[in-house]
Amino acid sequence: MNCRKEDMVLYAITDRHWLNGESLYQQVEKALQGGVTFLQLREKNLDKELFMKEAREIKELCRKYKVPFIINDNVEIAKAIDADGVHVGQSDMEAGDVRKRLGADKIIGVSAKTVEQALLAEKHGADYLGVGAVFSTSTKTDATGVSHETLRDICQAIKIPVVAIGGITKDNVNELSGYGADGIAVISAIFAQENITEAAKDLKQRSMQMVSSNGK
Repeated sequence: MNCRKEDMVLYAITDRHWLNGESLYQQVEKALQGGVTFLQLREKNLDKELFMKEAREIKELCRKYKVPFIINDNVEIAKAIDADGVHVGQSDMEAGDVRKRLGADKIIGVSAKTVEQALLAEKHGADYLGVGAVFSTSTKTDATGVSHETLRDICQAIKIPVVAIGGITKDNVNELSGYGADGIAVISAIFAQENITEAAKDLKQRSMQMVSSNGK
């Protein structure tokens, strides 16, 4: 396993919807200053050259803060810029194939909605799982819900870390207490906020309380 459970406490996923004149780099640095423990660069519409440039710059920024840096979906770019790893969905490349492309020491995250998907991802070499959407979300309109009971069942079924994702805000984090997640993955709860650093600090504290309620 190439990542630690404590890396999952506050997992931030980038989104350029809320740049408001800032660069993504500036916003990521604010999030890191607030205590983000893991960063996923998510770009759906950037051309390859710009994506590569941005990924290299943000990788170095994460290295400065000693935070794992992974790319969403794009195994080719993750390999090209030597990112710490990649996160893939159920419709993307299977974890075992990603492992062959990236090597034994890279972090591979996989999205899962069922115990069966979770067990298969673990078997194929995933280092952690993203489970959700645990609440309704506006960021991914196609995301179907995962009950808190299913989240708990997944956490009990596997040994690798689990991060809960989907519609999580500072106001509902505590509703995940007792269901076993090792942390939360958020987008708008950090990047859509007026003060990104303070939002991250607050969320990290709440997530740590949630994790400790799970006996972790």
